[in-house]
Amino acid sequence: KEAARAARVAARAAYMRGDENALPSRDKGPVKKFVRNYVDSRRSTGEYFLPAIFVVLILTYLTSFTADPLKTRITVVSIAMMYGMLFIAVIDGILLTRKLRKEVAAQFPGTETKGLGMYAWLRSTQMRRLRAPHPQVKISKKKN
Repeated sequence: KEAARAARVAARAAYMRGDENALPSRDKGPVKKFVRNYVDSRRSTGEYFLPAIFVVLILTYLTSFTADPLKTRITVVSIAMMYGMLFIAVIDGILLTRKLRKEVAAQFPGTETKGLGMYAWLRSTQMRRLRAPHPQVKISKKKN
């Protein structure tokens, strides 16, 4: 049991480092690594969406105890901000997909780009410190 546990811990550490042999098939290959590095080298609005939803949840909860019109306005404004942020994150994902397809076509000619946009957008919506495998590049650094 201890050897199996140690093997799992080592495999998880290798996965989080981004070792090619430890990655699942959906994350393997130079194209996926390029996409991960491309996404990790930039900030996106999607990575702030989860913390924003948490703030909206707290504001909505705190303002639900009374019928004060100001508190109702705070609730409406916070929910509108949440939907606005969601809209901006979707637009950012669309623009990211378009730009990424061009970059992949230039970097890896003849490579199929189907599914790369969704892969990149889903990664960009995760908070940076929670991404798996961990980011290999700093923000605003070279993408590959």
